[in-house]
Amino acid sequence: MKIYGVAILAGCYLAGQFIGEMLGSALGIGGNVGGVGFAMLLLLIANDWMKKRPSLTGDTNKGILFWSSMYIPVVIAMSATQDIKSALSGGHVAIIAGIAVTLACVLLVPAVSKIGRSKSNPHS
Repeated sequence: MKIYGVAILAGCYLAGQFIGEMLGSALGIGGNVGGVGFAMLLLLIANDWMKKRPSLTGDTNKGILFWSSMYIPVVIAMSATQDIKSALSGGHVAIIAGIAVTLACVLLVPAVSKIGRSKSNPHS
C-alpha cells in the first residue's frame, strides 16, 4: 500500500478542523478555533511516526516530506486573508489565544531542545 502524503494531509486536515470546531463550541464561539494549526501539528506528528516505521517506502517518505513542506506556506497564505481588525474588535479571544500560545511555546523550548540529544552525551 503506497501513500504519497495526500491521504495523510487530508486526514490531518479533517481531524484538525474537527478539533477546531469542537474547541470553538466549547468556548462558545460560532467558528473554528485553530483547526488549521491543529492539522499542522497532527501532520508533524504523523510525519515523525511514519518516518519510524520500517515499511515506509522512499516514494512515500518523499511525498510526506513534500506535503509537510508545502503546508506551512499554504497556512500562511490562508492566514493572510483573514481580517485581523475584525478579529481583534470581536472580543478578547484573539488576544488571549495569542498570549496563551506564545507562553506555551516559551515554556516548551527547554523540552523541545532536549529532543534528539544522545543519551551518551547529555551536553551536546
